[in-house]
Amino acid sequence: MADREVGIRAGCDTVYDVMSMTKQFTATAILKLEMMGRLRVSDPISAHIGAVPRDKRDITIHHLLTHTSGLTAALGDDYDPTSRAGMLDGALASRLRSAPGAEHHYSNLGYSVLAAIVEEASGLGYEEFLAEHLFEPAGMTQTGYVLPEWDPEQVAVEYDSLGSPKGKPFDHPWADDGPYWNLRGNGGLLSTARDMFRWHVALEGDRVLDGAAKRALFKPHVPEQEGGDSYYGYGWTVASLPEEGKVATHNGGNGWSFGRYARLLDEGVMVFWVTNAASKGEAWSLERWDGKLTLGLAELA
Repeated sequence: MADREVGIRAGCDTVYDVMSMTKQFTATAILKLEMMGRLRVSDPISAHIGAVPRDKRDITIHHLLTHTSGLTAALGDDYDPTSRAGMLDGALASRLRSAPGAEHHYSNLGYSVLAAIVEEASGLGYEEFLAEHLFEPAGMTQTGYVLPEWDPEQVAVEYDSLGSPKGKPFDHPWADDGPYWNLRGNGGLLSTARDMFRWHVALEGDRVLDGAAKRALFKPHVPEQEGGDSYYGYGWTVASLPEEGKVATHNGGNGWSFGRYARLLDEGVMVFWVTNAASKGEAWSLERWDGKLTLGLAELA
């Protein structure tokens, strides 16, 4: 049910928060800007956001994309009223967890910095750039923060583990143009199953990215953990399945909703699932099951 109280069933055009799956769009925006000659992933971040402290001078856009910048995971709650300037000031003042390029540490903050770089390099707002250069070419009309004109009944209500409604994503504290900057760029985009399929089709072709950019997007740049068999690309986790070959995937969760998006790159197959009720008390949790479901991608395909 998209809305249990009203009795609205979910369907392919139900709008969900896709949470950290947002990162693939931010990474794609960066590569699109590289195609346009506005930046290079090898650029130090200072080339786009101005002077930075000595310990962060070696951080590049590539480091942000691969979670190897050393930046902390986050500055606070997703819904804290943090401005872009406040987010950048906090990022530059934060203590690094490791030297730039040395270790993989997942960082939502790093992807918010990338969203700021998208704005600086393009001269457009983050969502505006995505809408014009990613979503429109892909035929995606139901994806964004505030720009799509959704029917209010389309948007799923989120539920906690006790079944209590927590409202729709934009019912939480947001700025007029979308979420505040602890969430912007790293999460919080809203989309539908139909639009996520359109995104898959667009990535199969060259309507958004050319071949070189797609190879960079899905390249296994850095191991996610020492001795592991999964790698982080640009906004995607990349691994190999014994029979299906290379898979690119990313999940997302916010405590109420949870989901996963995967592309079997050698098969041309997309898997997308999302729920607005991720758990039920101590009985079950889709987030806990997610690892097992991921291992079962072969059966799903």
